[in-house]
This record gives sequence, C-alpha cells and structure tokens, in this order.
Amino acid sequence: MTTGSAHHVVIVGAGFGGLEAVRRLVRTAVRITVIDRRNHHLFQPLLYQVATASLATSEIAWPIRSLLRGYENVTTLLGRVVGVDSREKRVLLEDGATVSYDILVLATGARHAYFGHDEWEPYAPGLKTIEDATAIRRRILTAFEEAERAIDKAARRALLTFVVIGGGPTGVELAGTIAELARDTLRSDFRNIDTRDARVVLVEAGPRLLAGFRENLSAYAQRALTKLGVEVRLGRPVTDCTAEGVETGGEHLAARTIIWAAGVAASPAAEWLHAAADRAGRLIVQPDLTVPGQPDIFAIGDTVHVDMADGKTVPGIAPAAKQEGRYVADTIKARLDGRDPLPPFRYKDAGSLATIGKRAAVVDFGWIRFMGRFAWWLWGFAHIYFLIGMRHRLAVALSWLWIYFTGQRSARLITQGRTGKVHET
Repeated sequence: MTTGSAHHVVIVGAGFGGLEAVRRLVRTAVRITVIDRRNHHLFQPLLYQVATASLATSEIAWPIRSLLRGYENVTTLLGRVVGVDSREKRVLLEDGATVSYDILVLATGARHAYFGHDEWEPYAPGLKTIEDATAIRRRILTAFEEAERAIDKAARRALLTFVVIGGGPTGVELAGTIAELARDTLRSDFRNIDTRDARVVLVEAGPRLLAGFRENLSAYAQRALTKLGVEVRLGRPVTDCTAEGVETGGEHLAARTIIWAAGVAASPAAEWLHAAADRAGRLIVQPDLTVPGQPDIFAIGDTVHVDMADGKTVPGIAPAAKQEGRYVADTIKARLDGRDPLPPFRYKDAGSLATIGKRAAVVDFGWIRFMGRFAWWLWGFAHIYFLIGMRHRLAVALSWLWIYFTGQRSARLITQGRTGKVHET
C-alpha cells in the first residue's frame, strides 16, 4: 500500500486506455486517481447492439468502482473535468473542485462530429454513450409503434424509413441490424403494418463502405447489406438533416429516424492545454505520447493524433487505446525507476472486424482475411473474449445464440418517451 506522499498519477477517463494504464500501474509505488464523468466503463464496440435491442445496457457496462475496488492505491472520483492548470499541476472539475497531480494521463475519448453542422444533432443523434444507445433504441421502436397507428400513407412511409449516415463499421453494423429487426424480429408483432416494408438506407459520402478494409471485404459488406434489404448509397454526402428527413445527393429522403455514424471529434483536451491539435481536435503528441513541452502530461486513445511509420494515423479503436495505455504506464514506471526512456510508441495492428447482421461479417488481420458466416463466429468470439467477467461473457453469448437461431431480440423496451420522461408501466 502506498502512502499519501507517493507519486500521484491522475488518469482522466476510464475507457479502454485509461483502465489499461491503471492495471499496468497498480503494482507500482504510486497513488492513482481515476476521474470519469460517468460511473461505468463501457464496452463501446457493442453499443450499437443496445441501440438495436439486441443486448441490455448491463451486459456491456460495468461500474468503475467495482472494477477497481481490489486496488488499494486507486481512488475513483465521479466528476466532469473542464480544464487543466498545467502550471499548478491541477485538474479542474465542473463543481469547482481541483485534483493535484504529479503525472497526468488524459484518456478522455471522443464525441460526435457533424463537420460544422452541429444543428443536425437533435435530428441525427450519434452513438457514443449508453444514453445515446437507449435514446436511439427508443426512436427506432417508437417509429414502429407510431407507424402502427398512422393513417396517412406518407407519414407511415416516413416513420418506416431509417437512414444511417456513415459507412464505417458502426454504420454498417447499425444498418444491418435494423434491417433484421424489421424483417425478422418484429414481423409478427404488428397488425396494421408489415414491418418488412421498412426502408433502411445507408448513406456514405465516400466511394465505398468500410474504407479502412480491403476492397474485396468492402464489396462483400455491400452485397451482404443489399441481401438484407438495405439501400446503400455511395458518393452521396449529406447536405441537410431536419425533423422531416435528410438531403443527400440533391434528393430529399423523408425519414423520422436518422442515425449519425459519420464522424467523431476528440474531447476538448487540446483546448484545456492550449496545445496543437489536428482537424478533428485530437492532441498532437510526441512519440512517447506526452504533450509537447509538458513531459508530465500524457494523452492516449481517441484524444490523440499519433502518426505511424507508414504515415497513417493510429486508428481510434479499443486495441490501439489499450496499447497506448500499456505504453504510458511502462514509460511512467521507467521514469520513476530512473531507467532509460522507452523507444517511441509503435502501434501493432490487431486487425479490423465488422459484422453485417447475425450471420455475416468481415475480418481483416492483414496477413489473412475472412468473410461470411465463419467471420461472424470469429467476430463473436473476439468480442466475447474482451468482455469483462464470466457472467457478462455468458450473458452476451446466450443472447447472440438466441438471436442467431430464433431471430428474436429481447431488449425491446421503450423506457422513455420522446420528452425524456420515464413512463410507468
């Protein structure tokens, strides 16, 4: 157990990178304080499955205090960070409190980016938090409920039109699952509508889906989505989003449910430090992941811009954040032990995975690639492996097997109305 005078490491953000840094540091003679604005760690790669009624929120999130309770030198604080006083070495919280640090690790993640059109957010919510997921699930399910009561045919068509903006992994996964929800899960639940008439449109500004994957995998994903009934529209940047629908490629799509999966922006960490950032707001860090001119401040995950040897940027995905968290922890330990600095951070590509519905996926490990049903099973095993705790792994595995064989998704609860008020049942 460390004493109050031990070196104090403050980690802002309990995502993949932040938690990895904690676990790597706990056996070091330091005090660690973890600050997060939410009380839970979220397995974000499966967030879309909460949004599409496949999984419950409790299956992909864990209380941070529960995860860290076994470490006596770790203190967990619930609070929203609004700034950093690097001169006085203090983290500033929204309620006016401050937390002093010797070393600061910023792992603050990302938020939605609407490319200068923040006014679109009320009509096209993004997917980054549990709250986002449950709100999107509410919109999707409520659209079917309202369509069941709609008399006007045009209004019913708009209610049964779902537009997903962005052809990356999240957009592809959302579009495929919404299509299956309409054509399989819900088809026997309604009397006045045929849910199989639902129209799911995936809009991508670029020339192909899954731009980070090989072209043959991208083409397969498009074919698989088309087979599910998804309309894929490529090279069609969105020019407007309103309560009535989407403008794309000079065409108006009347839709009551729009989901944004097109881009992300970093947290305001660069603003807190008055430091250089890229166009997405990500901190530009040194090769050892420190902020230029501030060697006691590290930044990792979606917060940072890190260039690889081939000139590409380290992707904002969970494996990259975990590697950065381990590297920063090892750098801190080497510094405290008086050892030579570590070599610059090098990202090891762990591969890319994306699923299309409940029976197809694409997997790219670089040296080998898969597509189809076998890739789906591989995708499933990989995600279950990275879940925390046997109970969660079993719960998710059983949910997926049930969906795979029956098509039924059990997490179809509308827990709040459009006003945000909880309904009593």
